[in-house]
Amino acid sequence: MFRTRLISGIVLVAIALVVILTGGWVLNAVLMVISIIGMNELYRALKVEDGSGWRKDRRAGSKTGACISPLAAVGYIFCIGYYALVFLDLTAYTVTVVLALLILLMAVYVFTYPRYRTDQVSGAFFGFVYVAVMLSCIYELRAMENGAYLVWLIFLASWGSDTCAYCVGMLIGKHKMTPKLSPKKTVEGAVGGVAGAALLGVIYACAVSPYLGGEANHVASFAIICAVGALISMVGDLAASAIKRNQDIKDYGKLIPGHGGILDRFDSVIFVAPVIYYLSQALVGRF
Repeated sequence: MFRTRLISGIVLVAIALVVILTGGWVLNAVLMVISIIGMNELYRALKVEDGSGWRKDRRAGSKTGACISPLAAVGYIFCIGYYALVFLDLTAYTVTVVLALLILLMAVYVFTYPRYRTDQVSGAFFGFVYVAVMLSCIYELRAMENGAYLVWLIFLASWGSDTCAYCVGMLIGKHKMTPKLSPKKTVEGAVGGVAGAALLGVIYACAVSPYLGGEANHVASFAIICAVGALISMVGDLAASAIKRNQDIKDYGKLIPGHGGILDRFDSVIFVAPVIYYLSQALVGRF
């Protein structure tokens, strides 16, 4: 299992390097596909997708063909449309898109009544914002000035802090942080994750500052951004775990061998991306 997880992780990092370094429409398209897959995983967990995704003949009790839940279909279509807006730099219309999605989901709800429950409708809406909108901040950060360097702060704060937290927790972890939700996570590991992320931010700042231009010293801002990102990363990780426990599932999917689904691997990245995006706008070049 460890070998499979390691190989998958290396392949995942290699793909991330190529896609993010390329940027532009390639990054936008890949994030859109990842978002749709992640939304599908969440929709299945929250029962927004109808059962196994097959339409059943109630009289014969047999499967007659594949179908996508109308609620889920609306979410996927808006995901594609939203990424088109992001690519065209029209994110000023984000609120309009979100409101339009809510109205259309409610229209599906009332015109197909009583097919869906209110929690399925709210789940469809939540999935779009939680996965598509938040994950799109990776593209928006990459598109910023010096975004080719700043975007990596997302992964230092999420995957980097996770690795540091795991190592510290294994070595000296004693006090359980959330025993009912994630028994293996410790307070010592959390502190180690935040400190480790801040240290990674300092090292990264020293490496890339000459390429960022200007006279600002980026060490302090990168350390703060990564430390805050690490804290938010834990929230994202635990939130994804809480949803899985509520829905009584082990993993969101099996797409990535040894890791699970897209949401299993990107749970912390999804939360960290918007935080790093806004912190970068606020802090970079201020110290």
